[in-house]
Amino acid sequence: MIRITELSLPWGDPTDTRTQDALRRVILQRLKIEARELIGFTVFKRSHDARRKDREIAFIYIVDVDLRDEQKVLAKHSDDRYIALAPDTNFRPPPRAAHNVDNRPIVVGFGPCGVFAALILAQQGYRPIVLERGREVRQRTQDTWGFWRKRILTTESNVQFGEGGAGLFSDGKLYSQIKDPRHLGRQVMREFVRAGAPPEIMYVNKPHIGTFRLAGIVAKLRNEIIELGGEIRFDSRVVDLVIEEDELRGVILANGEFIASRHVVLAVGHSSRDTFRMLEQRKVFMEPKPLAIGLRIEHPQSLIDRARLGRFAGHPAIGAADYKLVHHADNGRSVYSFCMCPGGTVVAATSEGQRVVTNGMSQYSRNERNANAGIVVGIDPAKDFPSGPLAGIALQERLESLAFELGGSDYSAPAQLVGDFIAGRPSSSLGKVTPSYKPGIKLTDLAPLLPDDAIEAIREALPVFSRQIRGFDRDDAVLTGIESRTSSPLRITRDFTTLQSLKVRGLYPGGEGAGYAGGILSAGVDGIKIAEAVAASISGQAT
Repeated sequence: MIRITELSLPWGDPTDTRTQDALRRVILQRLKIEARELIGFTVFKRSHDARRKDREIAFIYIVDVDLRDEQKVLAKHSDDRYIALAPDTNFRPPPRAAHNVDNRPIVVGFGPCGVFAALILAQQGYRPIVLERGREVRQRTQDTWGFWRKRILTTESNVQFGEGGAGLFSDGKLYSQIKDPRHLGRQVMREFVRAGAPPEIMYVNKPHIGTFRLAGIVAKLRNEIIELGGEIRFDSRVVDLVIEEDELRGVILANGEFIASRHVVLAVGHSSRDTFRMLEQRKVFMEPKPLAIGLRIEHPQSLIDRARLGRFAGHPAIGAADYKLVHHADNGRSVYSFCMCPGGTVVAATSEGQRVVTNGMSQYSRNERNANAGIVVGIDPAKDFPSGPLAGIALQERLESLAFELGGSDYSAPAQLVGDFIAGRPSSSLGKVTPSYKPGIKLTDLAPLLPDDAIEAIREALPVFSRQIRGFDRDDAVLTGIESRTSSPLRITRDFTTLQSLKVRGLYPGGEGAGYAGGILSAGVDGIKIAEAVAASISGQAT
């Protein structure tokens, strides 16, 4: 296959016949070949170019082309940097299980990392046992909506815990900045498409699925794992590990049941604080890592669209506009936007009683009134809290409890208008921006919620961001707190080659909770890598 980059065409659906014909013509012209020499082509990536306001929107394509004599064409275009041999993006599964494998692997947690670890292991015949502390996706959704609407918190079934993990109630973004030389991210998306995701996620520049669609997809992947011999047990919280001579022997559940296994994938997510404390007691090696804390900001989506797209705002080829912002404050703090949700809502994301946590969520349509994003400040464990792997958790818990108090101690979230926040005065009434957070907000002063230098840095950053997005610091934009679970505050360190815990053989930490991923796609990729490591270990033992 030959890859051609920077092919420009007017707006059009790549699956439409007319667009396909237009792409075919452009490919023939670009390669200077006859139609008979072209076997076929696929769109690898499509992005849009709306920089020139005096022109219509153009789509920029990367296409992979199958030719009858690719070496001849490559030689003809050897000096053209936009024409080259296409990389191999095929997935090569790990070894299949032997019939004499009697010690089934366990996967703890059924978020993106756990889903893909279990899926790959099931596809290769290892019959994994999945232990998820929360509930299946349909019941989990009901429990989550019960909290948002009625303030009834189910601590084992909420935005953080349950089938699909924390990524289920999010924007469903499927792009990442991880290094992915083996193109495992494409395998994650192939499995999503096979389970019912829109095929366009394979080629659009910033693919996303949205919460409702993602819920159905996760349920289909679960059914496939079961059909292939896997077992998935909900309401099954792991409370202890059985370790002998630095080697894992199995896990103990909250009901006292012991399940033996020499291979346990630990994909618990970034909010399993009780699990982290248990791991420290069992002397599993962990270390603190940087995190970020801050606030959610809401604007009318129309404001973001106009600022980012100009006259193309609302164009159906583009949809709701997003943004990514960074500012290095004078006091040394870095302020940046996090998990931006176009046309979405701010959601209640606590998993613990008497604490308030915010997050953002979008549906596939991204057609809600407001845009929202975290505006967060980087926290460095070496500078900002005492040593020890659990120090970041202690910081998160303290700030989330304070947010609960500032919100009125009824799971309402503390909020403040941007103009008042910058001026340093409490807010008493809303403007034109209606906050989307449920169960509700309480207007107050957010300054006590974060460290003083973090508040100072955000106050400095908001007007700076307005230079890039006009109106970003408008007086009636709404800030809601607290955004505290941007990532895991620790890393369950693992061996680079075997992916096993440094001190416990047979324990495979993975995903966001272990500090090795940051989003649905990267967590899914990490799950595949861990499945490969587990399969390699089991097959090596079996032989």
